[in-house]
Amino acid sequence: MTKGKKSKMKIEAPEKGCNDKKCPFHGNIKPRGRILKGVVLAKDAHRTATIERTYSVFIHKYERSEMRRSKIHAHNPPCLDAEIGDLVLIAETRPMSKTKNFVIIKKIGKETGFIRKLEAREEAKVEEKEEKTEEVAEKKGISEKETDIESAEHEQEKTEGEE
Repeated sequence: MTKGKKSKMKIEAPEKGCNDKKCPFHGNIKPRGRILKGVVLAKDAHRTATIERTYSVFIHKYERSEMRRSKIHAHNPPCLDAEIGDLVLIAETRPMSKTKNFVIIKKIGKETGFIRKLEAREEAKVEEKEEKTEEVAEKKGISEKETDIESAEHEQEKTEGEE
């Protein structure tokens, strides 16, 4: 921590300084409560980062544990400036906005294979949507060729209407 700031957490302040009021090292936010580890999924222009953390939950009925995920919005101070794919440590603070109750306090490193994981999730979402549209078409009794013909006719009508 910097001069005059006392904190129970033993985390070194970054070398880079900032003028952010919501920075735990250079501002007036005091981290307290839970400390969690996660990966930065998204970065916002308003110094907000979406962090995904994975944790295991034991299910007594099946005597097995399962992995679950949750997303947490955290303040991303400019002195740390965590990027997408970074493994970070976040600490609970007072509420900073409607959804932000955490602040990034340390960058641990890069998550290995993170981009491949994101791409795999996106592909799974696309495949899921395609399966749903096929199911709907089957329920209505429409074959794939008929849906393709209908969509082509619809596009033709749009182009004719624009002219």
